[in-house]
Amino acid sequence: MSDDELDELGEARLPFFVYGTLRPGEPNHAVHLRGRTARDEPALLPDAVLYDGPGYPYAVEHPGKGPVHGDLLTALPAAYAPLLAALDHLEEYSPGDPRNLYERVARDVLDRSGTPVRAWVYVAAPRIAAALRASGSLIGAGDWASHRNAQLKRLRTRTGDLNHS
Repeated sequence: MSDDELDELGEARLPFFVYGTLRPGEPNHAVHLRGRTARDEPALLPDAVLYDGPGYPYAVEHPGKGPVHGDLLTALPAAYAPLLAALDHLEEYSPGDPRNLYERVARDVLDRSGTPVRAWVYVAAPRIAAALRASGSLIGAGDWASHRNAQLKRLRTRTGDLNHS
């Protein structure tokens, strides 16, 4: 790997796999990613499942299960370091901190052609993953956007029913 493929800490400058509020069209994409990416494309994270969180999802690693639907985002070179810092902050990730909600891990995701691409993925930290496995609400299809849209549709239907009562 060449020096231009490494960040200041010697970590690989990987693309990001996003699956929740950072996906295109979601609120955190507009705040943190708009204008900072060179490319985005649909992708899948195998060996993981998705759980509903308090307004955002958690990917939990689970060999043989999944996939989680998301997007593979490649940062603009000049935006990489500040973007990585902003995403770590948003995801409340600090290397080695036992209070993390998420861990940033390098995983193979599948691009739209099915080719594995190494990417940074924020997965539920071990204590969060254990709690979700024990009593969390699994998003069966592994697609946060579809899940959230279905929730909004149900809410609108109920609200409409109440308005016509």
